[in-house]
Amino acid sequence: MLPLTLLLPSLFITTTTAADPPPVKPFDCGTDTAHAPDSFLEAIQALHNGSPSGGSPASRARSLNLLPRAPTTGPITVDTVFHIVATDDTKDDISNDMPSLQLDVLNEAYSPHDIHFNLLNITWTTNSLWATGAGGDADRAMKRALRQCSYSTLNIYFQTSLAGGVLGRCTLPSSLGASPGSVPRDTYFSDGCNVNANTMPGGLLAGYNKGKTVVHETGHWLGLLHTFEGFDCEGPGGYIEDTPPEKESTEGCPRGKKTCPGVLDGEGKEVEDPIWNFMDHSWDECYEGFSEGQVRKVRELWGLRGGG
Repeated sequence: MLPLTLLLPSLFITTTTAADPPPVKPFDCGTDTAHAPDSFLEAIQALHNGSPSGGSPASRARSLNLLPRAPTTGPITVDTVFHIVATDDTKDDISNDMPSLQLDVLNEAYSPHDIHFNLLNITWTTNSLWATGAGGDADRAMKRALRQCSYSTLNIYFQTSLAGGVLGRCTLPSSLGASPGSVPRDTYFSDGCNVNANTMPGGLLAGYNKGKTVVHETGHWLGLLHTFEGFDCEGPGGYIEDTPPEKESTEGCPRGKKTCPGVLDGEGKEVEDPIWNFMDHSWDECYEGFSEGQVRKVRELWGLRGGG
């Protein structure tokens, strides 16, 4: 994905704007298990390992008090707030229609799985320090000032000059949502996603300007890891059984890419890397969707955000 309070790396690209921001590296998003809350890691490991005494992995995770409630089976509606944060030089790069186009892309990717995003508000801020997203005090000050609603509300900060060479970063879920309504805002004000604003539809980042970076980052916020997590052909990867192993993240859209050539599918054929999957680092045009296992994992983990 892109970086988090769980963060991932980004991709190298060149852009041209009035302010000439530096090129973005290949899609390294910054969100990975090294930045994950312990409660999240314990939950996904329990879900992955299953129950030695029978029952579903989700039942086992609940029995260990790692998940607050059963997987959500009906529609999931995620209240969402977009924050557009620009410098004086880049504030005209983001048009008024780009946020609504971004919402359309987000819902198009998730609605086939009965997951929907309800846009509550859009804020517009001109602050050159906040727009760079350099982290530290400035990032905390921005989120303390702008973040809205509860822990189950997705807040995305679209920054026109996002620093760190990344397209985005997001926080992973934690046990904070186990008791919705009782969690002080001060404990989760930093939750959400930082995203390069020029990845929105019509943005200035060629290859990454169709809105799919937000789909990827939101996947992290909902609990999904990269398809190449761990950069290993034999490890648990992203803890999803139906995504092929992948030893290297993807750059571009290299059809037929195989980084785990010794791994065979059920028909005895070498598996190809899932470059089509939203949780890889491919170009926007290459993305096609999520696997069934990823959707199931989102539903199992939604309770960590207070959903049910």
